[in-house]
Amino acid sequence: MSIDTRKIKFQTDGLNLFYNTFRALKDVNISLYECTITAIIGPSGCGKSSLLRIFNRMNDLIPKSRVEGNVLIDNEPIYDKGVDVAALRKRVGMVFQKPNVFPTTIYDNIAVGPRNHGIRERKQLDEIVESSLMKATLWDEVKDIYKKSNGLELLPGQQQRLCIARALAVEPEVILMDESCSALDHMSTLKIEELMLELAKKYTILIVTHNMEQALRVSDMSAFLMIDEDRAGIVVEYEPTLQMFTSPKDKRTEDYITGRFG
Repeated sequence: MSIDTRKIKFQTDGLNLFYNTFRALKDVNISLYECTITAIIGPSGCGKSSLLRIFNRMNDLIPKSRVEGNVLIDNEPIYDKGVDVAALRKRVGMVFQKPNVFPTTIYDNIAVGPRNHGIRERKQLDEIVESSLMKATLWDEVKDIYKKSNGLELLPGQQQRLCIARALAVEPEVILMDESCSALDHMSTLKIEELMLELAKKYTILIVTHNMEQALRVSDMSAFLMIDEDRAGIVVEYEPTLQMFTSPKDKRTEDYITGRFG
């Protein structure tokens, strides 16, 4: 299926993000397609992570932040008054730069989300935990220890896959990944990338990465951000990844991809 024929999962229209009086993102218009991996690339400080956090309203946790413009999921606004933010974050899971594993068993790391959403039956929780570990390609490595071993005892790459399993346990529709491979070794990174490609068959995935090779390996679409003269983050170019990397339309995109700046 071509990108153009896929359903639009998220859409922004005239999006501006402010931290107090500082405008961090300016006039962002972008559409994220269902069951597609989209990479956000650009130099440090251009608002990549800020844009990522727009889609599950994590910026709400920052004092004096505000959003102007429209952000829609399945054509429904997510910043309107009355929107259930907890329900939104169940639909839009997030995996952070460093694995934020809880100091408890592997099992309880994954079960915490379903429990918070009211699931208490042990058999159902067992099924969710096992299924989530399988989806995160971690089951074979922990199936003999997951009910008794602390998640912090896992290797860094395994911890990140545990965090992905935890996100999957609440059955999201979208997965946000903020530099989720930057702290991992090469082999662990490749495992996460393979996992992304498999998950994209069912989930919409949005990643922030400084790794141009990674963006080229895994993403279908790429958005290049940079800072304008007002120090605000803007989207310079948003295209299919292969097209952007081989024939960028904007000279600034070409300069960044080829390492001339950034």
